[in-house]
Amino acid sequence: MKAKIDRDGCIMCGLCTSICPEVFRMGEDGPAEVYVDTIPMDNENSAIEACDGCPVSVITVE
Repeated sequence: MKAKIDRDGCIMCGLCTSICPEVFRMGEDGPAEVYVDTIPMDNENSAIEACDGCPVSVITVE
């Protein structure tokens, strides 16, 4: 699985980073970012939870 964030739409709430810090982090320039190429199997459920919980729906997990 892979994750993507539309950083232009990110409101920097930090929810994704608190739910799945193994995949998401806050970028040095503000908006959250994905910092792994492939989501580790152990973190797939939390990455999906972060996607589902994003208040502005800018995260996709495929």
